[in-house]
Amino acid sequence: MSVILAEIEKALIAFQYDDEWVSQVFPYRPFLPLIQLPGISKSGHFGGLFGVFGDSLPDGWGELLVRRMLAGRGVSFEASSPLFRLALIGWNGLGALAYEPTQSFLNRDDLVDFDELALEVKRILGGTYRDSDLDHLYHAGGSSGGANPKAHVRMDDSDWIVKFPASIDPIDIGKSEYETNLLAQKSGIDVSSFSLFPSKTNSGYFGTRRFDRLRNRRVHMISLSGILETTHRIPNLDYMHLFQVIQKISVDQNDLYEAYRRMCFNVLFENKDDHGKNHAFLYDEGACGYRLSPAFDLIRTPNKAEHEMTVAGEGKPTESDLIRMISEMKLSKKRCMQILHEVKEAKIWSEK
Repeated sequence: MSVILAEIEKALIAFQYDDEWVSQVFPYRPFLPLIQLPGISKSGHFGGLFGVFGDSLPDGWGELLVRRMLAGRGVSFEASSPLFRLALIGWNGLGALAYEPTQSFLNRDDLVDFDELALEVKRILGGTYRDSDLDHLYHAGGSSGGANPKAHVRMDDSDWIVKFPASIDPIDIGKSEYETNLLAQKSGIDVSSFSLFPSKTNSGYFGTRRFDRLRNRRVHMISLSGILETTHRIPNLDYMHLFQVIQKISVDQNDLYEAYRRMCFNVLFENKDDHGKNHAFLYDEGACGYRLSPAFDLIRTPNKAEHEMTVAGEGKPTESDLIRMISEMKLSKKRCMQILHEVKEAKIWSEK
């Protein structure tokens, strides 16, 4: 079963479900009805694609690798269409979406040496890389989103994402992200399994088990930015948008309180890189609807001036803003105050 994407003209791409999908399954993108008429995105943020397909395109580190890989083959990234870039992803993207016909060069290895990958990352970022470095890293992480270098690896019959320091990062950023996830867990936040993989050159590499893979089955995933058809590169969302989307599409309204917990955590622990692509939803086939995904990309960024997502309009929110959101979104005050207390307790514990 599939959908059809076709470029009508530059930056104008039509999307249509096939007959079988309309009769049996679910909308890839919430709020997009299961109809057979073609749709065309008006957002302008994803080169003519709807946000759900824009989510599949690599950005940050992944885009850097794609640009250099194409340049090495004499192909201009800027001149390539979004559909060509999706074809490069093929079957190796995040979530359940795969793209045919594929022009993918990806062929990931199961066994990797993380220190060797980190060295190759350093050479790529420093402009001293060899063709073999680029090929190896593209195979490992060419479909990646996010700014940080990362690799997709398979270990113990599970799929993992392992991160490496960017050029501006401290060498021990892996340990910092690991510790932030421990604090998130202590705060009661739903996070995927994570680990600190050993290194001979630093305190370790942070890795997290992929939640868009479940017992070797692909799980459909869409970001908050993808749902709202807006780019995460512009700080134009508020946590109120996240709550409103949960109210509309989640099959479990307890997700509202999980989102409130994450908002409190991000504010109190200064995770300011909390943009719309760092919040996502998974499609639960059993419940026939969407649920909030486990939390991800949790790390303190105290040097950023403001949060990417505002809290009740505030870019530098305080505890009073967190409390104000309770009444704004008509949440249970008793339950939210208990959540706020638990996150504050975790913060006090971390400072001992």
